[in-house]
Amino acid sequence: MNYGTLQLAFDSGIATLILNRPDKRNAISYELIDELLRALEEAKDSTAHVLIVTGAGRAFCSGMDLDNLKALAGRSPEQNLDDSKKMASLFRSLYEFPRPTIAAVNGPAIAGGTGLAALCDFTLAVPEAKFGYTEVRIGFVPAIVSTFLLRQVGEKIARDLLLTGRLFDAQEALRIGLINEIVPPEKLLVRARELAGQLMENSPMSLVYTKRLLSEHARKELDSQIEAAIRENAGIRTTADFREGIASFLEKRKPKWTGQSP
Repeated sequence: MNYGTLQLAFDSGIATLILNRPDKRNAISYELIDELLRALEEAKDSTAHVLIVTGAGRAFCSGMDLDNLKALAGRSPEQNLDDSKKMASLFRSLYEFPRPTIAAVNGPAIAGGTGLAALCDFTLAVPEAKFGYTEVRIGFVPAIVSTFLLRQVGEKIARDLLLTGRLFDAQEALRIGLINEIVPPEKLLVRARELAGQLMENSPMSLVYTKRLLSEHARKELDSQIEAAIRENAGIRTTADFREGIASFLEKRKPKWTGQSP
C-alpha cells in the first residue's frame, strides 16, 4: 500500500512502521490515524513475525497535530464521538496486535505519542526521550489512554501522571515500568532488531497464542472501560474549558479556566 504519513517496510520477518511526518514531529493527524489503522492491518496480514514502531527525525510522536487542534472546536457532537471511537480503535488495534510489538522511541512521545509507545509489548527509548499525558493542561481528558495506563503502572502512579499532566524523562519511565530499556540513539534500531530476532527464535504460533490469551484476559474489562472513555473523550469537547484550553495553547498564553459544565 501507499502511505503519505508513514512508511511500512518488511525485512527478514520484521515489519517496521515509521511515523513519517518529521517536519510536524510526527504529530497525530486524522490522516495519520487512518493510515496507522491500514498499516496495522497490512502488517497483520503479512508474514512478519514482529512489528517495530518508530518515528522519523528527532521525535517519536509529539501528540495531536496543530491544524487538527484548530479545527476541533468547530466539530459536531457526532464528529467528536466518531473521532473518539477511531482513536480508541487505533490504540486497541496496537494493544491487541496478534504478534509481538516493539516501540523504538527515538525522541519525545507526548500525549497520544506516549500512548502509542506504551501500548507496544516492548518499549525501548533513547535517554533524551520525554513522555507525558499532557491532556489536562489544555482542556482535554486523557480518557482512552488512561484505560491502558492503569493496567500498566497501577492506580497511584496513573493518577499522578494523568492529573498533573507533567512531562517525565526516560529514567522515570523505566522506573515506573512504562518502558523496558534505555538505549543510546545510535543503537536504538539495532537493539530493536536484536530483540525482534530473540523473539523470532520462539515458536511463532506460541507467540500468537500467548498474545491472544493476554488480550482475552483483558477484553471484557477493556470493552466497558473504553466505552466509557469514548463518552468522556467526546463529552469534554462541549465544555468552555476545552475551548479555552485549545485557544490558549494555540495563542501560547496561560489559560483562564472557568470550570463550567456545558
